[in-house]
Amino acid sequence: MAEKESLAKIAFIGGSGLYEIDGLENVVEKDIDTPFGKPSDKIIVGSVNGISCAFLPRHGRGHVYLPSEVNQRANMYALKSIGVEQIVAFTACGSLKEKIKPKDFVIPDQIFDRTKNRPNTFFGGGIVAHVGMASPFCNEIRDIIHQSVYELGIEHHFGGTYVCIDGPQFSTKAESEVNRQHGFSVVGMTAVPEAKLAREAEMCYANISLVTDFDVWKEGEEVTNDAVIATMNLNISNSRRVIKDLVAKLSKREHKCSCHDALKSAIMTAPEKILLNKNYKNVALFLDKYFNK
Repeated sequence: MAEKESLAKIAFIGGSGLYEIDGLENVVEKDIDTPFGKPSDKIIVGSVNGISCAFLPRHGRGHVYLPSEVNQRANMYALKSIGVEQIVAFTACGSLKEKIKPKDFVIPDQIFDRTKNRPNTFFGGGIVAHVGMASPFCNEIRDIIHQSVYELGIEHHFGGTYVCIDGPQFSTKAESEVNRQHGFSVVGMTAVPEAKLAREAEMCYANISLVTDFDVWKEGEEVTNDAVIATMNLNISNSRRVIKDLVAKLSKREHKCSCHDALKSAIMTAPEKILLNKNYKNVALFLDKYFNK
């Protein structure tokens, strides 16, 4: 049976510019191997005001992975393996609406996937699962994030759709206009397949989108690296304030959502086929509680 260390129940994933947590004490770096390869970086485990939490820089320290190069399966597996139950993921993004301005935070409630050929499931090879994704983010965590950013006085938008593209290039004007016509709120490159894999791993997951620009649709405010980096630095300062506040709030949360048993009715393959499958060892971390008690 796959065993799981209980090092931290709360984890934060840092996006562009967010590579560490301020005030983290008793730090231990975990170098983890997974059946799906190595995570983006060592997982940093420590405590904030006495509360254990973990941190993983999505692009690696020094920002060395393109969005499509991030090994999302290894990242999610590694976090699950140390006992993580709740994830707050930060992503830099572009705004697709006039009212959503650079430096604003967005707490999306939906995702639209425009990526191609990114491995987006732990399953396959004779083990079939179909988890529900109607609500791709944990609404309980979204509510807690909403409370936190409101109390901290950060300009924010509660709800909206995050459309995920492959990148690494920014959108064309035509692509940006089509995304706007669909009513999407922000465009980014990393929330997929992260949210899908978190659901398969039965971890509560929510996203905070940090707006850096107006994508390329707004005349005179076209996205450039210089503009993105300048705004990003302001966003990161606010992100660190939010993290410190969220650690305390999430540690007191009572789980009433269905994220923690997302696989309960999702497995389609017959139990006898699953336990005899040579690939079972790769997903035992998720399935042992159902099939190998």
